[in-house]
Amino acid sequence: MPSGLVALALGGFGIGLTEFLIAGLLPQVASSFAVSEAAAGWLISGYALSVAVGAIALTAATARLPRKAVLVGLVALFVVGNLLSALAPSYPVMLLGRIVAALCHGSFFGIGSLVARSLVAPEKKSRAVAVMFAGLTLANVLGVPFGALVGERWGWRAAFWAVTAIGVLALAGIAALVPDGAGETRSPTATVTGQSDPAPAHGLRAQFRAFRSWQVWLTLTATALSYGGMFGAFSYIAYTFTEVGGFSPTDVAWLLMVYGVGLVVGNLVGGRAADRDRDRALVLALLGLAVTLAVFGLLAGSATASVVLVFLMGLFGFASVPGMITRVTDFAHGAALAASANVSASNIGNALGAWLGGLAITAGLGYTAPLYVGAGIVLISVIVMAVAARQAKSPAQHAEHCM
Repeated sequence: MPSGLVALALGGFGIGLTEFLIAGLLPQVASSFAVSEAAAGWLISGYALSVAVGAIALTAATARLPRKAVLVGLVALFVVGNLLSALAPSYPVMLLGRIVAALCHGSFFGIGSLVARSLVAPEKKSRAVAVMFAGLTLANVLGVPFGALVGERWGWRAAFWAVTAIGVLALAGIAALVPDGAGETRSPTATVTGQSDPAPAHGLRAQFRAFRSWQVWLTLTATALSYGGMFGAFSYIAYTFTEVGGFSPTDVAWLLMVYGVGLVVGNLVGGRAADRDRDRALVLALLGLAVTLAVFGLLAGSATASVVLVFLMGLFGFASVPGMITRVTDFAHGAALAASANVSASNIGNALGAWLGGLAITAGLGYTAPLYVGAGIVLISVIVMAVAARQAKSPAQHAEHCM
């Protein structure tokens, strides 16, 4: 495994950690700044909105710059944002720090995925993306308990100091270990292996030209729907556990850890499967998620079934991520803006899924309703992906892909 991939994974871990740890620190932060918990909640929602905006804006603004230099700059922005949060004398400054840190999120994973795939042979590109995203999935497992533990022992500021230090290490690692020019040219192993890898698109006009591809839009739609279905259910999973499954509130933390382990396993397995037969792997992963959510709704009253199904929910939910990213960038001919748009699509899907799940609960359909709503949304994603896979086999689409 190229050492540059390890540095990218460390950057992904730090960015994921700052996204998730705040959930375990909200009561302390609200008390420290004498604001309501609802106001403190903007430290989460404001971050998510900034991710969606920053993914497109920063990627477009840096379209002509060397990708390694852009990654270094993005991680530096991440360090500055967390430093602001650690030192914040007031709530507005704290919120500003969260926004600054979030701006780099989407672009880092978008551009980083292109750099990651350029470090390996084309037939291993999805696995390389999975390695980079392994940092994010580990952060999902460790983020909330890490924030809660560090915050309780040394205060909430210590948690942000720790993330700042991780950011500095990632910055040094990317600067030292990612080769100069990574992600700038067509993979030199493409001609040796007989597989094609897109030559990166440079310049803002070339970046936007990638969105002329119908396959790009189908992949972005499938991404948004798959995330929307999974996180629509996940947003209310604590209520499902306690109100339907009979778990105590203290059980929720370890159940979420089980879900996080599923994310890690799904990410790595999905990357390998996508390198063998990407479209087939994507359809099966999405179908597995839809079935898991539907069965979860039926068996949520069983404690044993809930443990197994929440693991499978994480596994199938993230198994599609590496393949979706390599798919969208292949059909976008290496355009970083398309890769970052995939991150924005996932965040839009998260918001849509959580909103629809909340509507179902408000309508009095119970705490299993978000699971069924999520299954329905993901089923639409399966259809979209199946249509995309079928069209990709047509001569016209094949010619477009090879251009």
